[in-house]
Amino acid sequence: MDQRDLKHQPLDKYVPAYWRDVTWRRFTDEMMPDLRRDPLALRQEYFARNLQMVGAPHHAGVPFMAGMDTAPGVYIVPGFSLHDELANFVESGFTPLESLQTATSNPAKFLGLDASFGSVDVGKIADLVLLRGNPLDDIRNTQKISAVIQNGRLFDRAALDGILMNVELTAKRLK
Repeated sequence: MDQRDLKHQPLDKYVPAYWRDVTWRRFTDEMMPDLRRDPLALRQEYFARNLQMVGAPHHAGVPFMAGMDTAPGVYIVPGFSLHDELANFVESGFTPLESLQTATSNPAKFLGLDASFGSVDVGKIADLVLLRGNPLDDIRNTQKISAVIQNGRLFDRAALDGILMNVELTAKRLK
């Protein structure tokens, strides 16, 4: 939370007003003052230890699946926050590939659907996200989405931007 400007979140426009105005505000009004009483160094150590708690079982062979919480998860925006989670996996010691697998092949294996999903291969069902940068070089490249293929349908950047515009309009209407 210390790394975020909570008053100027560009992704706020994609969530219902209730999340911003009630749920998230309650968190910042009720919980943040207590959290901020602890010295910054202590908060940073707490976060580092959380990363270690994820990294240790991973290095011991425990499989992980990505899965961001949503509301009332504070400042977690469905879809967008997955990129932060993937970066946190890397920060905790996963390779970028292992981080990507938490959102692709690992869930397919867990659900027993890896014969049909979870990787790109002949005969498998594959929804794809096409990126402008290699996420194996920098996991943050997962945010550089140029197109999505879902159920055989191509959504180029213009189509994705149109979808985002509709999400924004819908979020404004939701109270």
